[in-house]
Amino acid sequence: MADQFLDWIAAQPPLLAYAILIVLSAVENVFPPVPADVAVVLGAFLTQRGLMSAPVLGGLCWLANISSSAGIYFYARSHGRSFFDAGWPKRLMPPSAVQALEAAYAHHGVWGIFVSRFLPGVRAAAMPFAGLMGMPPLKALLPAALASAIWYTFLVVAGTTLGLNWDAAKGFVNDANRVLGLLAITAVVLFAYWLWRRTRRPSSDR
Repeated sequence: MADQFLDWIAAQPPLLAYAILIVLSAVENVFPPVPADVAVVLGAFLTQRGLMSAPVLGGLCWLANISSSAGIYFYARSHGRSFFDAGWPKRLMPPSAVQALEAAYAHHGVWGIFVSRFLPGVRAAAMPFAGLMGMPPLKALLPAALASAIWYTFLVVAGTTLGLNWDAAKGFVNDANRVLGLLAITAVVLFAYWLWRRTRRPSSDR
């Protein structure tokens, strides 16, 4: 399905294809299964037709991605901790877990957000949680923007450097995402274990 979608993008007029790639870069933060990474590599590959530069494409996709991240962050920040005060959020994240998350974001939030932006799936969750935990905008958005800039530079370089062979470029990014996906799963498991330990620890030990 993903390959057919990418083939469909490649068959579109260049300007429309670039517009689609920009939208995908933004939507990825809302719907992580969107194949935005490989799509951007495809866009860089298509820039060899000479109708648009790869750096411009990378910059526009990065801007769309970080703009949607910022929008989600500010939306979550407007709700704050009250989001977890009732209903299914409270059952999913009891007060002890929310307190543990607040402490984690206060001490390690900047590095956590930076690293998470490289991890498939996890990257979509970091910014809304930063907003819900009340993390200051500068501390939340700067590491996210920097990490996304590095990632999109990598994607564009992969698309242009391996551009003479689309299958090689696509395979390279898929392999990178596969490794990063395993790291993301490991990080989620370790974080869940840490959160479980923190929430079960007697209050006198905290």
